[in-house]
Amino acid sequence: MRVLGISGSLRQGSHNTELLRAAAELLPPGTQLELYEGLADIPPYGEDVEHEPPQAVAELKDAIAAADVVLFSTPEYNHSLPGQLKNALDWVSRPYGDNPLIGKPVAVLGASSGMFGAVWAQAELRKVAAAMGARVIDREFPLAGAKDAFSPDGKLVDAALEQELADLCAQLCEQLVAA
Repeated sequence: MRVLGISGSLRQGSHNTELLRAAAELLPPGTQLELYEGLADIPPYGEDVEHEPPQAVAELKDAIAAADVVLFSTPEYNHSLPGQLKNALDWVSRPYGDNPLIGKPVAVLGASSGMFGAVWAQAELRKVAAAMGARVIDREFPLAGAKDAFSPDGKLVDAALEQELADLCAQLCEQLVAA
């Protein structure tokens, strides 16, 4: 099974990218996570060119189409998801009917250095993905205090939180089987 991991952060050393890497180690046996790393290359959405999208957009749509499930991890900017991630999703949703997220199982994680673990951004991202036709798991995974949440080897230091992440990853993969 292929899981596509998409981090909403463009920052080097991103806690959300680190969270996806931690999730990759907790996936069920026989499951691999491919980390999408082209978010910064997605240009602003433009309806005039949606029928001939730029190469970076085509590559993102192909990566989503090739995945069995998608796992997003997003920071929170101004109580919402980052503009670059929303822009990429706008591209993915167009043109109408040509959307590789339709029917695809999706889960959303969020990490922040603050106290709330990007819960509002996660809610916004779940709403956008559901509007696009994805089969979204209605479950939060807020990782607060992210700068202290990982061990040097990239694992979550809180065993209960690590188990919760493993459970969410298993639930996401089970969604494919249930389809």
